[in-house]
Amino acid sequence: MKRLLTYFLRGLVLTVPLAVTIAVCLWVLRRVDGLLGLGIPGLGLVVTLAGITLVGFLGSTFLAQQAEQWFDAILDRLPFVRLLYSSTKDLLNAFVGEQRRFDSPVMVTLSTDGAIRTFGFITQASMARLGMPGDIAVYFPQSYNFAGQVLVVPAARVQRLTAPSSEVLAFIVSGGVSDVPTPRAEGM
Repeated sequence: MKRLLTYFLRGLVLTVPLAVTIAVCLWVLRRVDGLLGLGIPGLGLVVTLAGITLVGFLGSTFLAQQAEQWFDAILDRLPFVRLLYSSTKDLLNAFVGEQRRFDSPVMVTLSTDGAIRTFGFITQASMARLGMPGDIAVYFPQSYNFAGQVLVVPAARVQRLTAPSSEVLAFIVSGGVSDVPTPRAEGM
């Protein structure tokens, strides 16, 4: 009986990931096909990929680049929309754009004896603009998650920043890919 249970559990380990992967892929294909109203399965994905490629081709022209700058300027006036749009755009550019930022993997030692380490990507080579010379920004993606962490630290280890909160939030949400926040004059 124990051997039969072992075979069953091994079968779960082999079939469930495959079944979940197939189910998710089929769901995405059906969803895209349904949004476009096409009757041929998979044609919606092909049309979507072709459309994105066409937009990329047209976006490479001088006129389209001017339109993008105008569109960016409009969205920059809308606080929440600006945060969402610019962070998403910066994050995509970091992975697939011309200014890739996630191309410097690093290992960071977290303990003084070197026993605890983690992996990340350098997103800013210098934090001197924020008054932190000698420091760099490292993004630590979490496995299977889009989240952050809350750490409780002694107040003496906390340094208040003079940059606008919205710029610091955009920097954090983008994984450190957005421009480093600009410090503001004291008393603002």
